[in-house]
Amino acid sequence: MIRDEILKSFAGKSALVTGGTGMIGREVVRLLLEAGARVRCVSLDRLEVDPRAEHIHGDLREFAFCREITRDMDLVCHVAGIKGSVEVTRARPASTFVPFLMMNTNLLEAARLNGAQKVVYTSTIGTYASAEVFREDDYDLLSAPMDMYPGWAKRMAELQCRAYLEQYGADRFAVVRPCNIYGPGDNFDPDNAMVIPSLMCRIARGEDPVAIWGDGSAVRDFLYSTDAAEGVLLALHHGTRGSFVNLGSGRGVTIRELVETLRSFLDFNYQFDPSKPAGFPRRIMDLARARDWIGFEPATSLREGLEKTWAWFRANPTEYLARKNYWTEA
Repeated sequence: MIRDEILKSFAGKSALVTGGTGMIGREVVRLLLEAGARVRCVSLDRLEVDPRAEHIHGDLREFAFCREITRDMDLVCHVAGIKGSVEVTRARPASTFVPFLMMNTNLLEAARLNGAQKVVYTSTIGTYASAEVFREDDYDLLSAPMDMYPGWAKRMAELQCRAYLEQYGADRFAVVRPCNIYGPGDNFDPDNAMVIPSLMCRIARGEDPVAIWGDGSAVRDFLYSTDAAEGVLLALHHGTRGSFVNLGSGRGVTIRELVETLRSFLDFNYQFDPSKPAGFPRRIMDLARARDWIGFEPATSLREGLEKTWAWFRANPTEYLARKNYWTEA
């Protein structure tokens, strides 16, 4: 939980949240509204997540639009992004790389030109080079990112924030690197969903057994969306000292443990397929800097987060059809 004195600092402020209908964005919108901020939620999705917010439909790839929506904004939370499975991002690299470059460059530059007091940019774990444990101090800009095209595109926006600091001397741009986020509002499109929504989709449609690639030993760091949103706002408040901080649970979970946790409250059969690739053996975020710099401490257990996500999905099984899908573009 974010301390009350931090939330009170947002009261009366005008705040822009890009990607405000997405998984992290909708929680950022909610938290800011509850803190007393005036919130503008911008998205390409045909959704309205909270009637208390001003909802604007528009494309961040258009610079004039970015200049308009950032005008008179005290706070800017740039959470918009493109989320898809490893397979789809590899198959359609331009559909990830080009929109990311355009929306990030435009939005961050517009926020700078319009004099936003504080800006936070949501990057990704994929900007790191391959490793078992990801620590900010180990990062090397010249290394190859794990996620080739989205990783480089996200790095360019991080570098843009650093360039602002070096040229203008104003430490207004904070950067966070989240791990594997899940929760209400996730992308449940069965054709390009990530591991948790993909599993839930297949369980819901009665796949028997649910086929899972690999032997279940791969370790990942999963963070619930509310915890991620709190990390975004903590970074917005405290800043990240011209650098970035990790957002994760700090705890490794095997895919087998993930499946068994789902099975502890859902009735389904599953079968691992060791002949199929399972990806990197281990990926975990180190949270030492996030705890020290911004006071980040995730509070949601894996089971609690999965139960809330499942309940939301069953109540909103087709919301993904109202979401912008970059994978269907030419």
